[in-house]
Amino acid sequence: MLNKYETIFIISPTIGEEGTKALVEKFKGLLETSAQLENIDEWGKRRLAYPIEDQNEGYYVLANFSAEPSFPHELERIYKITEGIIKYLVIKKDN
Repeated sequence: MLNKYETIFIISPTIGEEGTKALVEKFKGLLETSAQLENIDEWGKRRLAYPIEDQNEGYYVLANFSAEPSFPHELERIYKITEGIIKYLVIKKDN
């Protein structure tokens, strides 16, 4: 059974434009292969509510997807080990 999820992640501006595009494509590909990607919305560079890792800005990306209940844990694990991701959140949406 597939559940609906929403994830948002913030990419550090220190990795540059090419690095940002590469990370967006990496996670887009991961969501397309391991889950059913419904949409991905790049919000772009925005000011953070509070400094994270001495950064005041970040590149925001929001994605909606359907997946098995075990996939969000794997996605969070990948966020943690990916250099350039400064913050992330995965939530289960009500059906």
